[in-house]
Amino acid sequence: QVQVVESGGGPVQPGGSLRLSCAASGSMLIINSMGWYRQAPGKQRELVATMISTGATNYGDSVKGRCNISRDNVKNTVYLQMNSLKPEDTAAYYCYVEVVVDRAYLKGYWGQGTQVTVSL
Repeated sequence: QVQVVESGGGPVQPGGSLRLSCAASGSMLIINSMGWYRQAPGKQRELVATMISTGATNYGDSVKGRCNISRDNVKNTVYLQMNSLKPEDTAAYYCYVEVVVDRAYLKGYWGQGTQVTVSL
């Protein structure tokens, strides 16, 4: 079983910054990708940023230029640095980890989410 634990959310003023962390743990873990999604009340969950094992990244249009995803492969941890935060960035942020199972297929795991609230 894989555990995914996020941290780093909280309240922040517009224009401020936050750094989210997500750590994955489990036996014989082979991670294909790690990333972040977010969901605001009444809206669908959307991509924030992902990084695959090669280091290639993908960002959602709403955060491009304001966020940076990085990864520590030794610690199986992914970080999301968010800058110039706006009220519309307010959402629950979820970490998603995709692991390789039996060297044959991929399986995804979600974290419990961490709330980010951007307001004065």
